[in-house]
Amino acid sequence: MLPLEGILVLEFCQFMAGPSAGLKLADLGARVIKIERPKHGEGGRQIAIKNLFVDNSSLVFHTVNRNKESYAANLKDADDLEKVKKLIQQADVMTHNFRPGVMEKIGLDYKTVKELNPKMIYASVTGYGTIGPWVKKPGQDLLAQSISGLTHLTGDKDDAPTPMGLAVADIFCGTHLTQGILAALVSRGKSGKGALVEVSLLESMLDFQFEVITTYLNGGKDKPVRANKGNAHAYLSAPYGVYKTYDGYIALAMGSLLDLGKALGCKPLLRFENQEDWFTERNLIMNIIRDFLLGEASEYWIEKLEKEGIWCAEVFNYEQLINHEGYQLLNFDQVLTLTNGEKVHTTRCPIQVDDQKLFSRKGAPRVGEHTDQISKEFNL
Repeated sequence: MLPLEGILVLEFCQFMAGPSAGLKLADLGARVIKIERPKHGEGGRQIAIKNLFVDNSSLVFHTVNRNKESYAANLKDADDLEKVKKLIQQADVMTHNFRPGVMEKIGLDYKTVKELNPKMIYASVTGYGTIGPWVKKPGQDLLAQSISGLTHLTGDKDDAPTPMGLAVADIFCGTHLTQGILAALVSRGKSGKGALVEVSLLESMLDFQFEVITTYLNGGKDKPVRANKGNAHAYLSAPYGVYKTYDGYIALAMGSLLDLGKALGCKPLLRFENQEDWFTERNLIMNIIRDFLLGEASEYWIEKLEKEGIWCAEVFNYEQLINHEGYQLLNFDQVLTLTNGEKVHTTRCPIQVDDQKLFSRKGAPRVGEHTDQISKEFNL
């Protein structure tokens, strides 16, 4: 039995942040019902990466909405809204990521829902909170990354502000939403009362950076300066970074520069005995390491460094990663079967419970696929 079996979640979310939370809840055993617009469904069905679509919805939609059901309802229609309210009375959790004020207009704000179901965990995602100058700004991943300061940490010193190459704001926000929901469910188990859980893309990005923001606030408020080349962390000293080798790249994590110099047999590093120089002379030191590592292949250096306990790793692309024994032993892939019989090859939940990996091979639903079934089951 999965931990969340018996928990009913109503998902009024679209795109990535909210649905990614629903995905984790579903993976952990909750029954997740997407409340979608008739015909077109949620907006995320048409947001595609690399223009890939499967069964008339984007591949991205399928990756984040597996193992869910779909109930089609027009929330502006009085009859449909009344049916949804009946469903709310029987649910445990509801999530939404409408802009502030939208649920109030619909009549599904927290105050109203709490009267319908005092035990409801009401969880909302916004872009930038519920007050302030950005309330009406689109809650979109790149915009949140940009406002948060994150784009000044990735890349090298002379690079323009560089966003991370994936929807990191959405995914972390979805993770925080999941954490809040789980905490509220635990609290409800003690008090019998529901709760309001609120997260935002911006606050998730600020929390993501708590380490470097704290450094900024307590370190003279000096702006982070990225290394000239191979930067991996603006506030960490050499050797921390990524370096080209004869046939690829390797990453060196934090550690003693002197130990690294001995392990490599690189005598010029041994003159940096003062640890403060490892940061102030970071670019000079990284240049020395970079020139030295070009002489041999990545595999040679990794074997040599690991024998001496130096923290290092090869820098893989997806082809190298997926074909490596280390990845294959994780059994991290799964194949979803869609309503039309098509298959989607994707990844599984990263959580294990009682030594069991969590697979959910049921694909994402079509719009309204379960409306009739749910209507009968819940007497709507």
